[in-house]
Amino acid sequence: MSPLLVLAAAAGSLPAQAQDNDASWVTLGTRGGPLAIGERSQPANALLYEGATYLVDAGDGTVEQMAKADIPLASIHAVFLSHLHFDHTGGLPALLGLRWQTNIFSPLTIYGPPGTAETVQGIWAYMGPATRSAFGQPGVKSMPADTGITVVELSDEAELMVDDIKVQARKNTHYSFAPGSPEDQAYQSLAFRFDTPERSITYTGDTGPSKAVEELAKGTDLLVAEMMDVDRTISDVRKNAPNPNPQMLAGLEAHLRAHHLTPSDVGTMAAAANAKRLVITHFVAPAADGRDMMGYLEEIGENYTHPTVIATDLSRY
Repeated sequence: MSPLLVLAAAAGSLPAQAQDNDASWVTLGTRGGPLAIGERSQPANALLYEGATYLVDAGDGTVEQMAKADIPLASIHAVFLSHLHFDHTGGLPALLGLRWQTNIFSPLTIYGPPGTAETVQGIWAYMGPATRSAFGQPGVKSMPADTGITVVELSDEAELMVDDIKVQARKNTHYSFAPGSPEDQAYQSLAFRFDTPERSITYTGDTGPSKAVEELAKGTDLLVAEMMDVDRTISDVRKNAPNPNPQMLAGLEAHLRAHHLTPSDVGTMAAAANAKRLVITHFVAPAADGRDMMGYLEEIGENYTHPTVIATDLSRY
């Protein structure tokens, strides 16, 4: 790792063995989709509190990342899905399948936006043949795929208690359907705030600039925010698409600029929220090196002056 990357990592991260908070946040996967890379797993996080685990998004590779972080599968009390794009949900079938295979049927609630129930029902249908055939022994009945699992759909301004954690959800700007339209009601992307007696952690999920997320994060101890380098991403798409469709590229760029956060956007959001500390995840900046990382931190720092770090997989805060 270059000295610049070491400096960027040291700005806000503590190694797992050095962290002793009653509530801690683990960035299991820090790469935004849709393309997979070897250096970062897809978006997934774990809130650890009083011996329980609360997953926040579950991208492809979540169970492997949990194993690397020594987080037991049986410790999961709840899963929170910010939205239903595949890079945030691709690891959920493996997680539910592994629970079934290892005879873990303790209560588990899956929270998410409208459409979460349909998504999970599809996972149970996918699991059906394997769970019904079980281990191939005639006459042996197996537990249904949905044993112990409850699904709760949330929408804008939802508030609830999950164990001793107060959870608040706000609809963000990852989608731009007309307010009040059927699409606006059916397809939502959520940001979450988790308040324990010791600290507050706010997770933006995928979003563009959003006053609602700024309000949700007011005074938060830790703001975990997505970020991407749009120019570098568009350049990478052009380089890897031999015959790019100009209309497709224009639509993609409009989506990335409106529905995601640039470094400047992140700094503005964190400053407006008066967040005490900032962690960058869902990081998309193809081929960025240490100098680029420092450039992003400097751009964020033009508006936000508190500790900031670009997270790596398996960091703990």
